[in-house]
Amino acid sequence: MQTQKKLNCSGALLLGAAAVVSTPAAAYEAGDILFRTGAVVVAPDESSDGIAIPALGVPPIEGTGVEIDNDTQLTLMATYMFSDSLGIELLAATPFTHNITADLRAAGYGKVPVGEATHLPPTLSAVWYPLGSASALSPYVGIGVNYTVFIDEDVSSALEGAVPIVANDIAGIDLGESVPLSMDLDSSVGIAFQLGVDYNLNDKWHVNASARWIDIETDAKITNRDLGTVITVDNVKIDPWVYQLNIGYRF
Repeated sequence: MQTQKKLNCSGALLLGAAAVVSTPAAAYEAGDILFRTGAVVVAPDESSDGIAIPALGVPPIEGTGVEIDNDTQLTLMATYMFSDSLGIELLAATPFTHNITADLRAAGYGKVPVGEATHLPPTLSAVWYPLGSASALSPYVGIGVNYTVFIDEDVSSALEGAVPIVANDIAGIDLGESVPLSMDLDSSVGIAFQLGVDYNLNDKWHVNASARWIDIETDAKITNRDLGTVITVDNVKIDPWVYQLNIGYRF
């Protein structure tokens, strides 16, 4: 239901822009470079396989999974126009950091903070202005490829303290009060779709808004030097909606 609402909202962005009667503006031309900067919100629509505990011989537990919160950062975008309606766009941003929570309610342990992960999600897209760009309000669509690399992963002290409790409950193993843990998340390559609109203030400056969906999937592994692989979560589909509001300049 949440995803459907987001889809409806994104569709309204394009349809509403196309319906507005706007005043003439100088069309983009082949060779134009558009530079944009502003705010970008990454809102994960996450799902995953169940949480497994290989160190205790526990397979994926049905009904468990992970939750990932939103983050807002500074976005940097550059678009090269091949014509008045076709271009290639590169999306970059300052690193995003998301808090991760393990939902263990199905196993009787409630929700446990896992830690946080920092990533960079550069995305290269082809963009098309179906109505051309010679109007003040110019909607566009885009499709491209995303590469997400996780550059820092930190495990919370709450999880390091929860592992000994679970180990004692399940296997009667005494691990003390806390177990030092490390987390590793695989990089991801996936497709990206977007809807956007430019509002041209004059021949040089414009305001840009867009909504984008990105296919991001990773496998998570949490380890301990002595115990080996303690926790795994496979097929973590982050699949975020990415919302942007930018100011742009045409070179």
